[in-house]
Amino acid sequence: MSVPKGYIKKKGKTTPFGYEVSEIEGYFKPILSQLKVLQKYLQGIKEQKYSLREASRLIEQETQRKISHVSLKNYLDSGPSLEETHKKKLAKKKTKLNKAKKNLQQKEQRLKAQQNVLKKATEKTSSNIVSEEDLQKVEPSIQETIKNSKVIFHPNEGPQTDFLAASEKDVLYGGAAGGGKSYAMIIDPLRYCHKKAHRALIIRRSMPELREMIDKSRELYPQAFPGAKFREVEKLWNFPSGAKIEFGFLERDADVYRYQGQAYSWIGFDEITHLPTEFSWNYLASRLRTTDPEIETYLRCTANPGGVGAHWVKKRYIEPSKYNESFIGNDGLTRKFIPAKLADNPYLAEDGVYEQMLKSLPPIQRRQLLEGNWDVAEGAAFVEFSPMHHVITPFELPLHWERVKGIDYGYASESCCLWGIMDQNDGTLIIYRELYKKGLTGEELGSIITSMELEDPYSVSGVLDTAAWARTGTTGPTVGEALVRAGHKLRPADKNRIQGKIQIHEFLKVQENGRPKLQIFNTCPNLIRELQSIPLSKNNPEDVDTHASDHAYDALRYMIMSRPRMVSTFDQLRGLKRDIHQPADSTFGY
Repeated sequence: MSVPKGYIKKKGKTTPFGYEVSEIEGYFKPILSQLKVLQKYLQGIKEQKYSLREASRLIEQETQRKISHVSLKNYLDSGPSLEETHKKKLAKKKTKLNKAKKNLQQKEQRLKAQQNVLKKATEKTSSNIVSEEDLQKVEPSIQETIKNSKVIFHPNEGPQTDFLAASEKDVLYGGAAGGGKSYAMIIDPLRYCHKKAHRALIIRRSMPELREMIDKSRELYPQAFPGAKFREVEKLWNFPSGAKIEFGFLERDADVYRYQGQAYSWIGFDEITHLPTEFSWNYLASRLRTTDPEIETYLRCTANPGGVGAHWVKKRYIEPSKYNESFIGNDGLTRKFIPAKLADNPYLAEDGVYEQMLKSLPPIQRRQLLEGNWDVAEGAAFVEFSPMHHVITPFELPLHWERVKGIDYGYASESCCLWGIMDQNDGTLIIYRELYKKGLTGEELGSIITSMELEDPYSVSGVLDTAAWARTGTTGPTVGEALVRAGHKLRPADKNRIQGKIQIHEFLKVQENGRPKLQIFNTCPNLIRELQSIPLSKNNPEDVDTHASDHAYDALRYMIMSRPRMVSTFDQLRGLKRDIHQPADSTFGY
């Protein structure tokens, strides 16, 4: 029996970090997510970014699996170097890319041959056929006119052409408005419309937006494929070959279940940042398959910066790699981001009218739609938040500084716990640690928090979402009670949403000394992301949009509303010895 790649032989009873017992006797199965984290921190140790003990702690935080600093030292002293491992991975990627390029060339050759056959088939009589020899006898300008006489769409040179020719499985074409993204989205699914098994799905957020795309398709599709017919009720194009292109919309996440059981060889979403979360896009990706081996499956999307879903789109397509460079995502799909600029579309850029209109927009929209800037968020609740002022590099925390925590609980959604510390010099609140994970019971959450607080010099008190204290008819303890039983000093949080938001604004203000009252370690990515992107509520401008990702925001709000304060060094040092509390009530110590 062949052993799958990555499996290792058992050499003892202890299961190595990054592996688990496999179904094959005598072998351990790799856990890729853990090995990836291990590799990252081994590199950091080698570059002297982390000590062995610090890396051990950070690895445990990310994976919830312990690894000693001694084991990390052994990894560094034995095994292949990180440079060698990286070179091997790079070589594999290059091989895969070369293979993809070769496949593309072959497909282009096949397409050219098919186009020649189609051209001959559409000629009415032999007298209408213009041979290459005849063509060479006329002037070059006339030659070009004859060659382009039946061309209905010429892609603009640059990003639009790159998008239509991209071989990657999942591609985002996005940036400035007016770059020709929507036209490209209409044209791209036509690549396999000569094949019976081809079925494509074009998605927009709402029906009015979808109508604009349907109107564009009415102009182009019948010219490209004579005989193509559009069925208005189903919003479906039927092509002579039997291929189909369907138009749909997703106003709510639940709308994706309309496509349950369907199979598509091409799926595209125009203006994907209109999706609040990546749930719908991930679900649609699971519908991507075909029975025809000659059809390649593709995911395509376009977007302008901004919108409620800008944070996850940016994280999925833009942050992992440089622009226009192919990379492999965590899901194994080849991916690329192709930026769009107004100058890419000569039909809009030449007269300058559209550009002038974009220049007249408010500052944030102007940077998004004219410059294609992904670092600004439209409608963001906290426009004063700036990574330059509010995000800092971790440093060693003095033992006597006051520490607090705020917890927002969720099971189906993420539970978030933030740890903060008061700078005793000027009262600045520093968020130095975060936990952000879904699917945790009260007992599991309490256990993880306990393990993450082992390095704290004393028991860290805090506040917890009031919903976690509520009884729901069960006989067991509430989440709040479970956390208290685990030894955590907690009380119900003050959930005044409006006052909480106002207080966060106050803490974000930059003071006369050039420092804001709130700073965040760069090891807290979820809180940073939410403060950058969480939008204002459409119904109440005094509050944030509760449908957006707000778990870290809520935990911060609870913490700030608990009014953390500066205390004397003597009071703090009194609690240096860790105690296991046995409270008489569920909110002891207050």
